[in-house]
Amino acid sequence: MTRIRAFAALAAALALTIGLSGCVSMFLPKPAPTTSVPVTEEVDPALAPFYSQVLTWSNCGDGLQCSTAKAPLDWADPTAGNVDLALVRHVTTDGSRIGSLLVNPGGPGGSGYDFVKDSLDYAVDDRLKKSFDIVGFDPRGVGRSTAVKCYDPAEMDQYLFGLSTEQRGTDAWISEQETVATDFGDACAKNTGALLGEVDTVSAARDLDLLRAVLGDTQLHYLGYSYGTFLGATFANLYPDKVGRLVLDGAIDPSASYFDVSITQAQGFESALRAYLKDCLAGSDCPFDGSVDSAMSTIGSILKSVDASPITATDGRQLGADTLATAIIFPLYQPTAWSALSDMFTSVMHGDADTAFSFADSYYGRTAEGTYSDNSTEAFAAINCLDYSFNDDPAAMRAQAAEIAAAAPVIGPYFGYGDIDCANWPSKSTVERGEIHALGAAPILVVGTTNDPATPYSWAVSLAKQLDSGHLVTYQGEGHTAYNKSNSCVNNAVDDYLINGTVPASDPMC
Repeated sequence: MTRIRAFAALAAALALTIGLSGCVSMFLPKPAPTTSVPVTEEVDPALAPFYSQVLTWSNCGDGLQCSTAKAPLDWADPTAGNVDLALVRHVTTDGSRIGSLLVNPGGPGGSGYDFVKDSLDYAVDDRLKKSFDIVGFDPRGVGRSTAVKCYDPAEMDQYLFGLSTEQRGTDAWISEQETVATDFGDACAKNTGALLGEVDTVSAARDLDLLRAVLGDTQLHYLGYSYGTFLGATFANLYPDKVGRLVLDGAIDPSASYFDVSITQAQGFESALRAYLKDCLAGSDCPFDGSVDSAMSTIGSILKSVDASPITATDGRQLGADTLATAIIFPLYQPTAWSALSDMFTSVMHGDADTAFSFADSYYGRTAEGTYSDNSTEAFAAINCLDYSFNDDPAAMRAQAAEIAAAAPVIGPYFGYGDIDCANWPSKSTVERGEIHALGAAPILVVGTTNDPATPYSWAVSLAKQLDSGHLVTYQGEGHTAYNKSNSCVNNAVDDYLINGTVPASDPMC
């Protein structure tokens, strides 16, 4: 942002010395256009009003422009109403503009609008900012777009942090959780309306094609992180001829069932926790001692302890095992947060729940005032409940929960029974997960990190193999996603592909 102010000062000085003649314009950046002209292409006549809309952009601070697009509420019935899609963009003033690069940060439920508006330099590097207009968007159901709405803050607190009086896994506990899930779903249906059944990823991918067209691009250029890889792959499967350059970083395996996701993520966070402990025990300020195995056992005991006897925070909330597990997971996303995780463990071992709650609050978007900064939790539930199929048989859930706990003994016990939430959802899923091939699509870059806890490396390998034109870039390291994380090998591979269309001859194994 300082460069904008510096260039403005330079332009003013030039104007004083040589006058405001036609010669000055060669030194000034081209003004960002205030409208976007959609591409002209044949579409279903019922969709023509959406594909022909002209976006009007307004300044929204820090050199960014904002706009809103309209999409059909129901893509199968475009006359049934519409939804708003919130957009923000950083317009390149470089003469080598390729087009728009749409960015999705993941979730599902993450705000691409906030990601670009608040964290542009984290989302993309300078090379991409020079070559593309960087466009952040909130998918349907999310944030500033037409959004899923369920609970007020007090109700959300109870939903996320309320404790059960029943023993985990018993019939009484399952019945209680089903009531909690049903009440939440009913509130979402009441406060969201028809949108609740239309926030699936296929609908969001159709929105992507619409955004591509109204931004004026014949092909989609896209950078998707985490869940954003599933959104991007779904787009490629629906519109292989519209694939420009797609980067899918921190890939999700589209063929994985909900149970597959649960057990693989539990193993991923368990592995990341062990990596943290190995690093911690090698230092001088680690709250644990002994071996990694003994420290893992200690963490397991802490979780069991707060499950039986919760710790009360200064705001009155009680820290149980589920919230503590969330607080542990949150800093495991990036190794740079490991020292903070040590501080959190130290505080919990001293009977202090405040730091753990601050981590869990950050994970859920809860502010210090007790409000919620976004609707990511509600959107996460609504989208996932339409994107997977679920099992409501208690015996099957118990068997799966036992399998997850055996695969990840410390973290796994708190990853089971996730089917309860969506098995009781008011909008029923009809989806059967399967491989995505995107036959005939242009080359697609898939990036995977070898010890990514949230989207394990095996998923990136699987997606790259499934895609007819998939190319894998491996980052050998820790943390969730790899691009723009100070690894020049990954950055160069991604940038060269997005800017020049250059696909690595083989996996660079960064």
